[in-house]
Amino acid sequence: MQLSTTLSVLLLSSTMAYSSSLSVYQDQSLYTYATSSSFIGFTKGVKVKCKGNTMGTHSISSCLGNQRLCKELNVLKKTEQKLNVSKSNVKVLEQILSLPKPTSLDADELLKTARSVGEEQAKLSEKIKITTKELLLKQRIFQKQAPSKDPLVSNKICTNGIELTLPRGYVSFSTSYEADIKNKKEVQVTQFISIVNRSGIDIKADTAMFYYRSANQYVRPIYFVPWVIGKYEPHKERRMMKRAMTQTMNINSTAMEDEVSMPVSPVPVAFYADAREYQISDLILPSTGIAVDVQVTSWKAPLTCDIKAYPYSNTNAFTVCSFDPKQQIDNNRWKIRSGKETINENAVGEYRNGKYNVYTKIEEDIKIIRRPIVNKERETGIFGGTARKKDGFLLTVTNKSDKNKTLTLVDRIPASTSDEIEVKLLEVKADNKINYKMLKDGKIEIKLTLNAKQSTKIKVLFEISYDKDLKINY
Repeated sequence: MQLSTTLSVLLLSSTMAYSSSLSVYQDQSLYTYATSSSFIGFTKGVKVKCKGNTMGTHSISSCLGNQRLCKELNVLKKTEQKLNVSKSNVKVLEQILSLPKPTSLDADELLKTARSVGEEQAKLSEKIKITTKELLLKQRIFQKQAPSKDPLVSNKICTNGIELTLPRGYVSFSTSYEADIKNKKEVQVTQFISIVNRSGIDIKADTAMFYYRSANQYVRPIYFVPWVIGKYEPHKERRMMKRAMTQTMNINSTAMEDEVSMPVSPVPVAFYADAREYQISDLILPSTGIAVDVQVTSWKAPLTCDIKAYPYSNTNAFTVCSFDPKQQIDNNRWKIRSGKETINENAVGEYRNGKYNVYTKIEEDIKIIRRPIVNKERETGIFGGTARKKDGFLLTVTNKSDKNKTLTLVDRIPASTSDEIEVKLLEVKADNKINYKMLKDGKIEIKLTLNAKQSTKIKVLFEISYDKDLKINY
């Protein structure tokens, strides 16, 4: 008895000293932990190792112990049993009703019996309906948590840390970002990682790493091949020589591959956080199918926000905020808020021109209308052999809000791809003061400020010069 107690203490102390770890990749997950039992979880397709050696596993029919999923499965089975009992009672009742009826029976007794049987049938029918819905609900909940209803156990107990390789999708994660722009000159960026466990194994890891890459990557060896230049030779001889060279290269390549394809020991995983790699300490991740959200990092950066519109493509004005990220942004979906106020739950971001831009919201109070100046026939003149055509458009911009708005309009005139066609900006004229500049490829940037409830019109005219016999399209 003393020996048994001492052995138990030694096993417990060895499992407590073993550090657990979780590594989640895009194609699989690796979970290493200490255990004093053979129970693994409600899972399947899992590879199990002990001290680097593969262990055998098998499923069992019943689940004993205090594991969370065991308790949920037992509740599920009790619900199934409850449904089966109700169905059996219905069958028994139907059998009773099918028995031969007595020839002489008091009418009152017959009605009373029929009424009792009818009430019992109705109760059983309603009970079956309710229990069926209850069972389906519990089955769906369990299926979200585990891929199997059969408990998986190892053939022996591994006292030095058991290693599990979980298939793709059993443990998954995604990252998200939140930007607080309450301070108009500074953004508070917070990154979260959302982890979902559907493996059927409740995970507790002292250290957890999450990688935006596959654990199994095949990189094919590439060898330098010279780009050969030589004297022209007849087709037949050249083809024969090419075939001979190909055969020689294949032989050499095979020899090289034989040299480099020697079996090597697997490279150990380096546990450090880097771009697109995340580390979490003391992670408790039950297999519930419900996301566990953990804050990864938070930092501040100088911020500039502008209202922009591209009327030639979309007449909606929107606010775009730009900043220099302190860490790499690996997901372009954002939640934007200003203090406790949520501005946009599904904003989009992107790297552009050395900055990171987040398109925070549509400016509903700014209305833009873009119309061609000449609807039917455009003014055209011919001078010598050159045709000159004037064209343009009219922008009507209205600020319907009670606040002044400063915005940038990005529009365009045609950009010529031929020396035979020349495009010249003639005029950018507005009712109010504006600043504009002509950029390359026909791009025009117009900056303006509108007071509350103010509207302005901007006229853009350009001229196209080309040979009168030339047909153009724009």
